[in-house]
Amino acid sequence: MIYIENIFAQEVMDSRGNPTIKASVILSDGTQASAIVPSGASTGKREALELRDNDPERYLGKGVLKACENVNKTIATQLLGLSPYNQNQIDGILQEIDNTDNFSNIGANAALGVSMAVARASAESLKLPLYRYLGGANALTLPTPMLNIINGGSHADNTVDFQEYMIMPVGFSDFKEALRASAEIYHHLKKLLKNTGHITSIGDEGGFAPNLKTNEEPIEYILKAIENAGYKPQDDIAIALDVASSELVESNGLYNLKGEGRKLSAAELVEYYEKLVAKYPIVSIEDGLSEDDWEGWKLLTQKLGNKIQLVGDDLFVTNAKILQEGINQNIANAILIKPNQIGTISQTMQTIRLAQRNNYKCIMSHRSGESEDSFIADFAVALNTGEIKTGSTARSERIAKYNRLLEIEEEMVISEYLGKTLFKK
Repeated sequence: MIYIENIFAQEVMDSRGNPTIKASVILSDGTQASAIVPSGASTGKREALELRDNDPERYLGKGVLKACENVNKTIATQLLGLSPYNQNQIDGILQEIDNTDNFSNIGANAALGVSMAVARASAESLKLPLYRYLGGANALTLPTPMLNIINGGSHADNTVDFQEYMIMPVGFSDFKEALRASAEIYHHLKKLLKNTGHITSIGDEGGFAPNLKTNEEPIEYILKAIENAGYKPQDDIAIALDVASSELVESNGLYNLKGEGRKLSAAELVEYYEKLVAKYPIVSIEDGLSEDDWEGWKLLTQKLGNKIQLVGDDLFVTNAKILQEGINQNIANAILIKPNQIGTISQTMQTIRLAQRNNYKCIMSHRSGESEDSFIADFAVALNTGEIKTGSTARSERIAKYNRLLEIEEEMVISEYLGKTLFKK
């Protein structure tokens, strides 16, 4: 029987220059695999706990030595000798070790690093691609990318209130061509911004971060870039927004659009979205209201739920219990999936399956603090989420995911060809 022989963790760096955990697993057959845990900037308050050292003498308090120690001493002693192939058992033990609802003892970063590394080691041991190991024969769908090409909010130091302006290449039959079109639009957008006197520096997720006068102006620039690249808005390329409203709401319940110099009630903000959707080819709005504004979410869902995708990120935080509340109250119609919001691969899969059973769309997502780890690319294919958010066509930590999806698509094409050849009469 193949078993887990060793588990250890170390501090490494994420894309924002902050420390994070790299967990490694060694199996008795010699297989060794690692996983790096991402970190968010705008986080939901009900997310699982990311354990930091809070030592001002190291990394401004952001060190993760405690979480690494929890892997090396607490977690390892409980998992050594177990089969790596029972992911549910491994992840269940991680929850038992912690014994809280949000991993506030050992840290969700410690738990997720081990959970991911065990899954990857198991796949490599069985000589299977990770997406095939996690998803089996039904892992068939390459996700449509949602590319964040203009950054605002807490992802950029500019005057734009909405956090992400994304393009979705919806009119393409394969991932390769969808990505090519997106890259071309990105470069046309850069040229357009430069020619109109705007800076072309980029934010955390690789999108441009210009200072613009309104929250509509980025959409106008993107539509022009789409046309300049030779594509048709809506038919070829659609628009998606991540408003990150939890970052905008004030204690009085008003949403402060500082860039536009006005404050709106939930009802007024919903009306604003209705006008945007009527005017532009917007097919998805994420976190349109704050995580606590469930009445506002009900109104938003009533007004736009039959027209576009309404995505809960801070609202649901990849938590099956919270998602079930949303389903019961008919709030939103899609969920953003971030494994580090919940803590383990098994819990993430449970949330995805709950969403899919109830016809909620799923979008696999990176975090603003990322690494070269491409786990979520395989994960999106494994669970057939259909969509993935992992930044623009810039910054290597974002490109790593896209390049992995290109590899997976090529593997699938080759497998299909070999299957047809093998069974050809």
